[in-house]
Amino acid sequence: MSFSTDPYSWIGSALETIHRADWYRSVKSVEGLPGAVVQLAGKPVINFASNDYLGLAGDQRLIQAAIAATQTHGTGSTGSRLISGHRPLHRELEQAIAHLKQTEDALVFSSGYLANLGTISALVGKRDLILSDQYNHSSLKNGAILSGATCLDYAHGEVAGVRALLEQERDRYRRCLILTDTLFSMDGDLCPLPDLLDLAEQFHCMVLVDEAHATGVMGPTGAGCVEHFGCTGRALIQMGTLSKALGSLGGYVAGSANLIDFLRNRAASWIYTTGLSPADTAAALAAVHTLQQDPQRREQLWHNVHWLHQTLPQELPLSSSTPSPFTLLPSASPIFCLQVNSPATVMNLGRSLLEAGIFASAVRPPTVPTSRLRLTVMATHTPSHLQQLITVLKSCLQNLLP
Repeated sequence: MSFSTDPYSWIGSALETIHRADWYRSVKSVEGLPGAVVQLAGKPVINFASNDYLGLAGDQRLIQAAIAATQTHGTGSTGSRLISGHRPLHRELEQAIAHLKQTEDALVFSSGYLANLGTISALVGKRDLILSDQYNHSSLKNGAILSGATCLDYAHGEVAGVRALLEQERDRYRRCLILTDTLFSMDGDLCPLPDLLDLAEQFHCMVLVDEAHATGVMGPTGAGCVEHFGCTGRALIQMGTLSKALGSLGGYVAGSANLIDFLRNRAASWIYTTGLSPADTAAALAAVHTLQQDPQRREQLWHNVHWLHQTLPQELPLSSSTPSPFTLLPSASPIFCLQVNSPATVMNLGRSLLEAGIFASAVRPPTVPTSRLRLTVMATHTPSHLQQLITVLKSCLQNLLP
């Protein structure tokens, strides 16, 4: 076998392939405070690309809490929480999360991705089975790979498929872990959580749910889909992030006291990494308090969501005598996804919207199975913001129709 004289030459060819497939990605610099309107390349645009559902990332209560924590505790935690990085703020946040989720305890990680990697790989190993929704987030999928367990995907949201796999495979393994997002970030739909928990009880399985996009958004108090479905108190493991509706950074796992104590001793991504910074910890703690003290913010979010659910199907050119190149996917959340027939088309649509003052995410494979425009609603969007979205999106879609 002959080898190239440059062992890195393949990278350029790989990039060319990414460009040809219209899969190439690059960053956009957002300037100033986050919010419903942001500065992009010096131009104000209405922001429908953020996961800041409650508009807390630019809220002064969080900013002042972060400043105060930095002045008291410094800029960094300086080490693993088991060595020198633990601060009283970390425990306060964990107790606040446990109270919100109505669990015995909680553990805060430095990111949501690390929370999933560490928790899954601590819970199961080579003698175990994982059943995973095919649309699960990358962190769930990679946590499953890292664990070394046998991982089988089931069709998105298909409870019958989970049952069939359990009937065929469960007896061959020591432990079984069912993994699912509760609110799927690239579709906006919800998992069939009560049915999955019923199956877990029948077949003696653990269940880990990723509440990243549901925390602060779903349920009567914003505790997430577990609360939304009336499953609070049932046996399961709840993971989530502090970086979306809670406007900060980090991840958490909430569950029984034994689970959390076990993870402190076995979750490598918690044990061997620096603790969450004081500023991020304090901001997240302020966000949890704000969520509980200011329910009107979440109510405004859902007012905006319901208005768009009613208006988008009526106003957009989504059907005709021939199959439409645009399909609005079913959603039960602040995430609206418009499926588009090709990566090139969705990129053109994203650019057209941006030129007209609307910032939205054009998402393509391999992140998702089909290209789509992803729109996220915030509590701080005004009626005029929502109406401008409708007007601009309708015009851009009409221009792209054959």
